[in-house]
Amino acid sequence: MCRNIKMLHNFEPPATEAEIRAAALQFVRKISGFNTPARVNEKAFSAAVDKVARISSTLLASLEATATPKNRQEEAAKARARAVRRFGNQLPSEDRGE
Repeated sequence: MCRNIKMLHNFEPPATEAEIRAAALQFVRKISGFNTPARVNEKAFSAAVDKVARISSTLLASLEATATPKNRQEEAAKARARAVRRFGNQLPSEDRGE
């Protein structure tokens, strides 16, 4: 699960709220052990995702970087190249557009 959490700091353009929320959701899924919580746990699960996303947004806004911001397209191309080396022609489903 946590492999899907992407680094969000020092990118141009900056991380979107949707990207921050997706990372927060993956984090809460990992630590709770639930991909989808039972109905009795939905409220606590959602509250945790909201809090982690809010805190993550605050963190990202307060961080300073001395390095040049990374280009999203270049980083995505590097990730695809790593996937090809790792999986060969059989790319993970998200890279095939499924």
